[in-house]
Amino acid sequence: MSPLATSLLTICGMALVTYLTRAAGLAVMSRLSVTGRLERFMKAIPAAILASIIAPTALAAGPAEAAATLATAAVAWKTGNLPLAMGAGVAVVLALRLALG
Repeated sequence: MSPLATSLLTICGMALVTYLTRAAGLAVMSRLSVTGRLERFMKAIPAAILASIIAPTALAAGPAEAAATLATAAVAWKTGNLPLAMGAGVAVVLALRLALG
């Protein structure tokens, strides 16, 4: 099989799995009654996924990146302003990279 055919088959397979996963989630959730506990759980999922993606990368990259991650989280938590938090993180990583060489 040619590399192009393999790539296209892989992309189509990934698209199908993504669609089926989302469709199954909608089908299951349409049959459940959303209680307070389930609603809190569902609202916590995006933050948990984001943390599980960011934390290993940020902590393995080095001290400047780890400090920038903490600064970004602190500014976002304190102000609720995500662009400001991102700017703080960029400023911290830039300053620490310049300071640490």
